[in-house]
Amino acid sequence: MKDKVIFNVALLACMVLPATGILARKDEPILRFGLIADIQYADCEPWGKRFYANSLRKLDDCIDCLNERNVKFTVNLGDIVDRNFADFDSVLVRLNRLKKRVYNTTGNHDYGGVANNETLYKKLNMPSEYYSFRKRKWVFVMLNTNEISSYANVESTAKERELKVMLENIASSGGTHGKEWNGGVGGVQLRWLDEVLRKAERSGNNVLVFTHHPLYPATWLSALNHTEILETITKYSCVKAVFSGHDHEGNFAVYKNIPVVTVEGMLDTENENAFGIVEIYDDKIVLEGKGRVTSRIMNYE
Repeated sequence: MKDKVIFNVALLACMVLPATGILARKDEPILRFGLIADIQYADCEPWGKRFYANSLRKLDDCIDCLNERNVKFTVNLGDIVDRNFADFDSVLVRLNRLKKRVYNTTGNHDYGGVANNETLYKKLNMPSEYYSFRKRKWVFVMLNTNEISSYANVESTAKERELKVMLENIASSGGTHGKEWNGGVGGVQLRWLDEVLRKAERSGNNVLVFTHHPLYPATWLSALNHTEILETITKYSCVKAVFSGHDHEGNFAVYKNIPVVTVEGMLDTENENAFGIVEIYDDKIVLEGKGRVTSRIMNYE
């Protein structure tokens, strides 16, 4: 299937893909990295349009492509498995075939059967439940939108109280996203995010933010406190885009001049794949979608 493209008029003028689906450009990117969302592997029969077992074959093809394109790293947006901690090994042995490092964040499904969150983070080679890393003049922020949730072992902790407040706020405002499969970002993590962005802005670095739960537009799959997270992010002009997973259908919108991309999930459909290659240039971010993932060109100043 030919790659798809969306012309984002909200993001200034941009080049459009030619009919072949190959991005027309001559300049070399500053950075090129892979992007994967919602592998959600399980050794089980399909349910509706979710083909759990087929994700391994798709992941193999994805990794072959990312290695061929010589990405400098890959970002995995969570929901690596569907329900069983033991299934991680089948996915991780494939991710280990990547020539360059993969940076993981967790999704809500990844906590199934996990009694100690640190066990999960260690399994995924995450330095902490949320973290950042830098490549050249770009900072990549890996938020954990599962931190405050009913499934992430928050019972009898301060995080449980934060969850109660978030759900009460959603109910009082008539929101639809106070679901058991959604999570949010706690106060400590928000203050950490603010500090990371403040330092990046002072240092003249640009930033990309990654989350599992979508932040915008608001839907029934959004992070519990998505507006609070967005308001922290949009305080800083150094943030050039946000990438999220969780909503397998994908989505896109612009919030206060920041493009917010929800990446289509690999799990859905029997055979068609879904992943992306992101290239950063001096004036734009190019998402080259593969399979179901929509290609986008996002200009920035």
